[in-house]
Amino acid sequence: MKCMSYSDFFVNFANKTRLDIILLLLKGPKNVSDIAEGVRQEQSTVSHNLKKLCECNILDVKKKGKERIYSLNKDTVLPILALVGKHVVKYCKGECRKK
Repeated sequence: MKCMSYSDFFVNFANKTRLDIILLLLKGPKNVSDIAEGVRQEQSTVSHNLKKLCECNILDVKKKGKERIYSLNKDTVLPILALVGKHVVKYCKGECRKK
């Protein structure tokens, strides 16, 4: 199922495992094993979440032999994350973090 709305898109960022994957991939492209190790989750859990992220075009995937290499969508997701990073630095000085 492809993303059909803002809600479908942003639910991926609200999910802790998917957000952890997204933040890990900010460091560069990785295969599923590297992602599972990086986010400390079972490979099956990571694969399920990678599928959701790919369905919404948040991730790009390329085949390298038998491997799939995942990276963030350069056209839209990387600029969004840069803008969010700018917002966090400027406006989230502690008040956003209070629970």
